[in-house]
Amino acid sequence: MSDLTDQPRALRDEDSFDVDAMHAWLSERVPGLTGPPQVRQYAGGASNLTYLLRYPERDLILRRPPAGHKAASAHDMGREVTVQQHLAPVYRYVPEIVAFCQDPAVIGCDFYVMERLEGIILRQDLPEGMTLSAQQARLLTTRAVESLIELHQVDPVAAGLDTLGRGSGYVQRQVSGWSRRFRESHTDNVGDFAAVMSWLEEHRPDDVAQRLIHGDFRLDNLVLDGPETLNVTGVLDWEMATVGDPLMDLGCALAYWVQADDDAVMQSARRQPTNLPGMLTRAEIVDLYCGRTGFTTGNWAFYEVFGLFRLAVIAQQIYYRYHHGQTTNPAFKDFWSLVNYLEWRCKDVAGL
Repeated sequence: MSDLTDQPRALRDEDSFDVDAMHAWLSERVPGLTGPPQVRQYAGGASNLTYLLRYPERDLILRRPPAGHKAASAHDMGREVTVQQHLAPVYRYVPEIVAFCQDPAVIGCDFYVMERLEGIILRQDLPEGMTLSAQQARLLTTRAVESLIELHQVDPVAAGLDTLGRGSGYVQRQVSGWSRRFRESHTDNVGDFAAVMSWLEEHRPDDVAQRLIHGDFRLDNLVLDGPETLNVTGVLDWEMATVGDPLMDLGCALAYWVQADDDAVMQSARRQPTNLPGMLTRAEIVDLYCGRTGFTTGNWAFYEVFGLFRLAVIAQQIYYRYHHGQTTNPAFKDFWSLVNYLEWRCKDVAGL
């Protein structure tokens, strides 16, 4: 299976850090590390950065924020650590935190180190040498949705994470908060989303519940045990986790779910192999989720539009950093075009 596992790449210059200083700090807290380690960078993730620390004794994962413009609440390493430490006893898919650094003298920012989960992470296309039958693709989708349902069944109070949220009014706060983030990161080459933001404000429902939600649930944040068994063994990237409305979590997850009959622009933005024969459609996933949880969606178009709008804001925040020279990653240079497309798609779903 080793040839199917997610392979990191050489570090980008702008994302490099003082490996010797990091090793000196980490080796004082994790006995038996011979270093400094070989460091590689994972290509996935346009927000917090993820690195492989390859020691002779073991592999570890380091997470840190990027440089440049950041939303006020984004890239909180301590919050990410807290979520995982409290979730681990009650949610079986959380990697173990090894160490957390809040001393900027080490590499210039907060960072944490966690165990590496061995397995397959599915990105845009299946790894070379891996195939899925239609039956396997359907099974994979079902298991992914079930792992999200399992998260939404965790009691935030029992997990000690109820203070993550701010109580009822989550939907309202999300609409106003993401609208503000868009305005703060707007550039002249994208639309103003005024009609979309007004529609969301006018059509927002009340919260259906207060549950632990992931905030960025996608196939490329799941670790699978193997190409045939397809069991979920890990859920990664807890940066946006909070207590809130679970249907909002589902709507945001499905904004990334590009299915086989979506148009060419959506296909070009696909980051997961969700267009394969047998993969459940977005509508089928909603039906599966609601059938298992008992939640009713009411006006599902609201959750779909919000998910697409939030995706547009995330892309725009990333593009803002590129536009202002805060990152030179060429993968971000055309994000403005995706943002404009997502405005059209939001309007189409909303009937504007």
